[in-house]
Amino acid sequence: QVQLMESGGGSVEAGGSLRLSCIASGNTADITCMAWFRQAPGKNREGVAARWFGGGAPYYLYSVMGRFTISEDNGDYSRDLQMNNLKPEDTGTYYCAASRTICGFGTPSAYDYWGKGIRVTVSS
Repeated sequence: QVQLMESGGGSVEAGGSLRLSCIASGNTADITCMAWFRQAPGKNREGVAARWFGGGAPYYLYSVMGRFTISEDNGDYSRDLQMNNLKPEDTGTYYCAASRTICGFGTPSAYDYWGKGIRVTVSS
């Protein structure tokens, strides 16, 4: 089994920055991708950023491109999400996810492991 521990988040004003962190523990050897999803109240969960382990270009939601950066490999099973120039529409609960088979946002249900979620609030 794999556990995902998220940290960071909080409340900022529009234009501010936050950094989310996620680290996997347990049986991590078969993880091939980690991603960040978010869900705003009353909306569906959407993929924000994802990156394979071992290489390959990251995936980003179009609306966060140029503002968010998902971290590269650093020797452990972790992925940080640096969020700059935050907007009120970025508000939501952010979830870390890990997959043994896929990457990207096409099939969220294919992600095998999920964190509990962490709250991000951006005020105008």
